[in-house]
Amino acid sequence: MTRNPWDTDCIPGGSSGGSAAALSAGMCLGALGSDTGGSVRQPAAHCGVVGLKPTYGRVSRFGLIAYASSLDQIGPFGRSVGDVARLLQAVAGHDPDDSTSVPLPVPDYSAALAGGVQGLRVGIPREYAASEGLDPEVGAAVEAAVKTLESLGAVRVEISLPHTRYAVAVYYVIAPSEASSNLARFDGVKYGLRSAASGDLMQMYRHTRSEGFGAEVRRRILIGTYCLSAGYYDAYYGKASQVRTLIVEDFKKAFEACDVIACPTAPTPAFRIGEKIDDPLTMYLSDIFTISANMAGIPALSVPCGFSGRGLPIGLQLMGKHFNEETLLRAAHPMRNRGKVLSPGKMNRGRMPLPQRQESLVSSDLWERLPAAIKETRTGGDSINSGSVI
Repeated sequence: MTRNPWDTDCIPGGSSGGSAAALSAGMCLGALGSDTGGSVRQPAAHCGVVGLKPTYGRVSRFGLIAYASSLDQIGPFGRSVGDVARLLQAVAGHDPDDSTSVPLPVPDYSAALAGGVQGLRVGIPREYAASEGLDPEVGAAVEAAVKTLESLGAVRVEISLPHTRYAVAVYYVIAPSEASSNLARFDGVKYGLRSAASGDLMQMYRHTRSEGFGAEVRRRILIGTYCLSAGYYDAYYGKASQVRTLIVEDFKKAFEACDVIACPTAPTPAFRIGEKIDDPLTMYLSDIFTISANMAGIPALSVPCGFSGRGLPIGLQLMGKHFNEETLLRAAHPMRNRGKVLSPGKMNRGRMPLPQRQESLVSSDLWERLPAAIKETRTGGDSINSGSVI
């Protein structure tokens, strides 16, 4: 079981919690994860590191085992914003093996860090501030982070994302529906696990999928299969797709008034392992602030912005316009390197010593060789999965 290095009784976040925990504990220099509804940003917030979900299509998904194809995106973790910029530089770009990969030039993300935030318009969604279940300590830390940006020259702008209240419901129709379709291939016939239990073909299917998928995965497959079934498709998946379009339009309108949107990454700090296992609905609401970015396909980043009273990290989420990751990195860069509350390099509650924070834990020489190394790995046929570390 993966544990949070800040408090080993707590979750690291998921589903890419292994990458975030390994990076936070100083076990690796950088990491990759897959983000479908916040699975890079939420672990980054809980483990006190930086995590970025790029624009849908900015990074190839070739080699990723698909969960929800219209939402999945590979993203980097780093102990500094500079490290994330360098990792993104290495993995971003068009890939002819991925039909969703967009053939746009990749900017110099590291160069964008020097731009500063003077005049940057930071949008504050009024709906997020009034969100049910938001921990007061999280709200206070995010407010302090926004004020820090203002002190550096950014401008606060109030915006509205009126359909954000439907995001969780829409996500838990669309994502399980796509997962139901994608995971149907894991039937024990062509590849993967095959149950050793004897029986006819249908029994082999049942045993294989019951043994190979955990309770939560089976729950989502059942929900998705129901939503796609005859007589219910239009009422559930069709309607959810229409509301998803409204969420996209909300963001387009909001970005006419602001350059980035700031909000919490997660409504609470990391909770204890097993605390919410019997209440899946409450657990699903942990993604309330992150899923909208996947729905809209926009880039989003989590950067540490403070600590709870128990000494657990809190993350600030910044969301930006399509293919404008450099603005997110530029906005997050001074936050990660300014102020005592933003530096998690100290002994934590889990009694696991972390290395002192540096601007980058990776030598520039290694980073220069990194893109070629990743290409070599890719050519060798290795898959990118939720938990790749460097």
